[in-house]
Formats: sequence, C-alpha cells, structure tokens
Amino acid sequence: MNGSSTGSFFGSDWLGAFLIIAVLFGGFGGFGFNRGGENVATVDYVQSAINNQSTQEGLRDVLLSSANNNYETAQLINGQTNALQQQNYANQINVVQGFNAIQQAIAQLGYQMDSCCCSIKTQMLQDKYDALENQYRTAQNDLSNAAQSQYILNALGRFVAYPPVAATIATQG
Repeated sequence: MNGSSTGSFFGSDWLGAFLIIAVLFGGFGGFGFNRGGENVATVDYVQSAINNQSTQEGLRDVLLSSANNNYETAQLINGQTNALQQQNYANQINVVQGFNAIQQAIAQLGYQMDSCCCSIKTQMLQDKYDALENQYRTAQNDLSNAAQSQYILNALGRFVAYPPVAATIATQG
C-alpha cells in the first residue's frame, strides 16, 4: 500500500508495532482514546474541583491565621509573664532592701538608746556630783563662818551676848 514490495498488515512496520503494543498495554482506552468512559472531566466536575480547591485554600488560610493568632497570643502571654516576673523580682528586692533598712534603723536605735542611757547616767552622776559639791561648799562656808565668829569673839575678850535674867531684875528694882 505504500508501494514497497514487502507488505505488512498495516502498511508500515512501525504502525503495526505501535498497535500491537497499544493492545498489549490496555487497549485504546489506556492511552486516552476512550472518550466515553468515566475519566472524562465535565464542567460540573471541574467547577466542583475548583470550588473544593478554593474551600481547601480558605480553610488553610483560616488555620494559618488561627496558628498565627495562637503564636501572637502565646508571645503576648510570654511577654506579660516576663514583665510580671520582673515586677515580682523588683518587689522582692524592694522588700529585702526595706528589711535591711529596718534592721539598720533598729541597730541605730539600739545605739541611740545606749547613747541616751549613757548620757542620762552621766547627767545623773553630774547632778549628784554638783549636789555634793554644793553641800561641801556650804559646809566649808559654815566652818569658815564659825571660825571667823570664834576669832571675833576671842578678840573682844569676855563677851556675854545676853545678860543673865537675874541682872536685869536687880537693876530694875
């Protein structure tokens, strides 16, 4: 049929080989020649596939957005937790510093009380010393006055300060 002297069933060796291989591996339906079968894409099928793909993409976007929101929420909670921990640590440091200040104030108060008590005791001793010194000077003045009086009386000779009662009666009589 193609003018060659060797005749083949289909007119060409290549075409014959192809048809034999096609029949061996599933016939014409396996190579897309089966147009009436179930594997044909219809408009409804394609639209359904597109709608399904859009739905899947929407769900993926929602899930991704939810995951991002969860991540952001976790980050905010983590930041808030860190801030609260730092505030707690600052409060603890302030409490410790406050206790240290109270201890120092108590120690200083103890020192002031010791100093105050010592000052009071010293003042009391000074007051007692001043009182005894006044008594001593008064006693010295009394002794000095008594000595001066004795000296004056001795210098006058016999001196009677008050005449006897009998002498006054005799002179009146």
